[in-house]
Formats: sequence, C-alpha cells, structure tokens
Amino acid sequence: MKWQGRRKSSNIEDRRGEGGSGFGGGGGRGISPMLLLPLFRLLFSKAGLVVVAIIAVVLFLTGTNPLTLLQQFVGGEPQYAQSSPSQRSPEEQALADQTATVLADSEDVWNKLIQGYREPTLVLFTEQVTSACGLASAASGPFYCPGDEKLYIDLGFFGEMENRLGAEGDFAQAYVVGHEVGHHVQKLLGTMEQVNAMRGRLSETEFNRLMVRVELQADFYAGLWAHHTQRATGFLEPGDLEEALNAASAIGDDHLQRQSTGRVVPDSFTHGTSAQRVRWFRKGFETGDMSQGDTFNAAEL
Repeated sequence: MKWQGRRKSSNIEDRRGEGGSGFGGGGGRGISPMLLLPLFRLLFSKAGLVVVAIIAVVLFLTGTNPLTLLQQFVGGEPQYAQSSPSQRSPEEQALADQTATVLADSEDVWNKLIQGYREPTLVLFTEQVTSACGLASAASGPFYCPGDEKLYIDLGFFGEMENRLGAEGDFAQAYVVGHEVGHHVQKLLGTMEQVNAMRGRLSETEFNRLMVRVELQADFYAGLWAHHTQRATGFLEPGDLEEALNAASAIGDDHLQRQSTGRVVPDSFTHGTSAQRVRWFRKGFETGDMSQGDTFNAAEL
C-alpha cells in the first residue's frame, strides 16, 4: 500500500503512554490482554454463550466493537497531541503515520460522499483508555464511540492481528480503520439511533442478527472507502486487496468460534461469518456505490 508522502490527518489525539495507571486509578499497570484469555475461553464455553450475547449487545449499544472484546487473539509532519516521539520506535511511529494517512484518505472520500460530513477524531492509546463510552482496555481492540465521535486504536492490536489471526499486511490494517470509520458514518446517517431504538423490541437472537447487519454494512463502507481512494490515488499494490479480504475472513464469527471452541453457534453471531464479511467488503470495493450497501433490507447476506 502506497501511503508514504501523502497527507496525514490532523484529527489525531495521541494518548499513548497514558494507559498504565490501572483500572479506576492507582499505580498499577492495568490488566494485560493475555491475562483475560482464560475469561474469554470461559465465555465461549457452552455455559457462557448467553453471557457472551448479552455483553455483545451492551457493548454495541455503547459504541464498543463487541466481537473484538471477546477475541482471545487480541488486544514537517503533523504533530499529534501529547505525543512523545523520542519514546517511539521507528516502526511504531511509521505505523502511527500510516494510520493517520488512512484516516486522511477516509476524510477525503466521505467529505465528497456525505454533505456536511463531520470528521471523527482517532485516538491512539496503549493498555487502556477512557472515552464517552466508558473505560476500555487494549483487549477490546479498535472501537468507535458514538458518544464522542472518536475512533480508538491501540497500535499493538495490529501485531496481535498478524501474529494470532494471520491477518498481516498494511492494507489489512487499513481495513480495520476503514471499518471503524464506517461505524462513524452509520452514526451520522442515523443508523445507530435506529438500531438502538429496536433494542427493547427484539429478542436476544433477533437483535444479534440485527447487529450482524450493522457490522456487515461497516465492512461495506470500508470497501467503498478503498474503492474511491484507489480511484483518486492508486494507492493499492499487488496483493493488497487479498490482505483485506484475508483479514475480513479471519475475524468472521464462525472462524473465531471454531478456533476457540471447535464449535459454531450461529445465534450468537454479532459480526457475520467470514464469507459474509468478505462478500460485503468486496461489494463496497467493486461498486463504490453507497446505495448498494443496504444490508438491512438485503434478502441474502
């Protein structure tokens, strides 16, 4: 992916290094994502499936990406606020610059597609972060908070995504950013508000199915962003599209459940299967047409 030398977004808030104070204050270092793995395994057990679904619904309504919380696999340039460049490795700073460039590309695309588009802020953090949606740890993975219209990313997630999920490559990382921006688009278009209004009218299983449609639309929007950025900049290189499709497949509900427990429980899906996530990202990338992304009325996902 060709990102070097292009505009970086100034809508970056750098809170890296602020996450070591522990939950609720104090001098601890917080909870390592790896220490949460036994809990995640319990939640994925037969006894915990109902708990998983409830947590997923609650976290979605607060703006947190629910599936990533349950994943045991995670956790002259513009100057970023509160940044400490001397403490960053060249690799980490390059990843931050790449992420800022992807955000800038998303701004260029969505400003053209949505009149009066409000650009979100992307918050870089380590270990844990406080948002309008509450306190989140790095184990939550990247998430969007509609309460403050900010995206939250611990750059260490990209390493976990590559090492534990096999989803490697810079365009796989860009897909993650594009997906979270997609949730911001849903907030601006009123989609999240409509979904929240359905919370008390649907059963748990029905609401899970609705959440799948929300997440697949965000995948579609990520593909749509890539389509328009490619037309404007030609930033993709051979193999990049395959990286994004591989990442979409790696975080499908069925794939994650099969790896975790050896069994698949469709009623607990909250993001969609690997095939569905690949299909909707590809559809956005191939069409570049927002009218093609109505996952809520699609007869087949």
